[in-house]
Amino acid sequence: MNKIIRSFICSFILVLLLPTITSAQSYGWGFQKRGEGLPPIAGTYENILQQNNGYFYDPSGEKVLYLTFDNGYEQGYTDQVLDVLKEKEVPATFFVTGHYVESSEELIQRMVQEGHIVGNHSWSHADFTTLGKEEIKEELRKVEEAVANISTQQSMSFLRPPRGTFTPESLSAASELGYANMFWSLAYVDWETNNQKGWKHSYEQVMKQVHPGAIMLLHAVSSDNAEALSHLIDDLREEGYTFKSLNYFMRKQMLPEPFVKDFG
Repeated sequence: MNKIIRSFICSFILVLLLPTITSAQSYGWGFQKRGEGLPPIAGTYENILQQNNGYFYDPSGEKVLYLTFDNGYEQGYTDQVLDVLKEKEVPATFFVTGHYVESSEELIQRMVQEGHIVGNHSWSHADFTTLGKEEIKEELRKVEEAVANISTQQSMSFLRPPRGTFTPESLSAASELGYANMFWSLAYVDWETNNQKGWKHSYEQVMKQVHPGAIMLLHAVSSDNAEALSHLIDDLREEGYTFKSLNYFMRKQMLPEPFVKDFG
């Protein structure tokens, strides 16, 4: 009799857990490109982001661009990228991992000193869809504290989910910790360091995808990106685009437009 009862209880618990297991389905970020100056379509993913403090572009229609870089390791081009950004007076956000913080302390310091945002890309580049809330919290805390220990940036507000994988639960966990989940609306395969194709390839990939409000994802390990950056900034400005920081983007979500215009 006890065995029957135990079996029933176990079956009942399993039934209760099934909706949770189903809702934890993981996703890999992606979208349908449209070109011709139009933002991509993210379908169901967009709804999930909207419910969990997640973003992939600025839908206001303003001809503004947000430049972001993912930095998991250093390939020798970030100084060049920073030189261009300084010369052109363009803000950027650099999403860094624990490895990058530990191996590139001077570059982190330079990013902060020159007015850029250092964002969180997790300590170990872990797949957040496989982690619990406390594990996600620890991944983010370690990066935030490590950057605070070597620079004047003492907190973080932006997360780029590592690997571009997510669940509603992982996005919600980061949001509860005070992070905005920042995805992207413009990217291309630029991280293959042994398959660089020249700066014109990078330039063409960006120009054919660009649209008002784009959050641009580039990797600083790409020599193509480093060499194309100056050309891109000049020509995009010629087309009427301006470059703003993710802080500006977030203020647009919270403040009436007349107040936002007072900030860069």
